[in-house]
Amino acid sequence: MKTVKPIHADFSVSITEFKQNPMAVVEQAEGEAVVVLNHNQPVFYCVPADAYELLMDKLEDVELGELIAARKGQNEVEISIDKL
Repeated sequence: MKTVKPIHADFSVSITEFKQNPMAVVEQAEGEAVVVLNHNQPVFYCVPADAYELLMDKLEDVELGELIAARKGQNEVEISIDKL
């Protein structure tokens, strides 16, 4: 029995169709992610470069937010810019 998995894209394509013309699939999705299916199961997502870069920027923001939250309340240390 196959495991049911959620699909996190509005567009989907079979792996066979994707292999025939990947760029046509990307163009049809108009900048959105495409889930590639093998036997109706998601195997990978094709994400345009702009969307991927935005995702990485947001992930970095989340990581920085966690770092800020972890350091909240720590003692501050004053230092001269000349000593750096």
